[in-house]
Amino acid sequence: MSKIIVLSFSRGEEEVYQRILQILSESPHFEGYNEFQVQKHISIGEMKLNLAEKNVVIRGTEVILTNKEFEILYLLAQSPGRIYSKEQIYDIVWQEPYSGDYNIVMSHIHNIREKVEDNPSKPIYIQTVWGVGYRFNKNLSSGL
Repeated sequence: MSKIIVLSFSRGEEEVYQRILQILSESPHFEGYNEFQVQKHISIGEMKLNLAEKNVVIRGTEVILTNKEFEILYLLAQSPGRIYSKEQIYDIVWQEPYSGDYNIVMSHIHNIREKVEDNPSKPIYIQTVWGVGYRFNKNLSSGL
């Protein structure tokens, strides 16, 4: 039986990532599993996200996002259907707890929608779950 481990690392955590891979590759339970796949691309619907280049391409056209916008979009796209609160998004993307106004997250979501959606007032990719947070549309065909 195959088992899958999904880990997500932020920039600056390369040492942690490398150490985990080293421990796994040296473990007798993982004998023969010397190659690990790291998800560097996500394709959902007509959208392709490239983690290495931090770019987004929709229908063959590159969409220019700021670093924070890309990180928010990538976070949501990694787990279509999973709902993230504004607080969770801020804590993960900004890598610090925030105890103030989460309008910054809402503003970034608005900017992302303006750039990636054909009709930002009726978003296809990033959905709002009223009173809870945001999620990436799980009904789009996935090419993970």
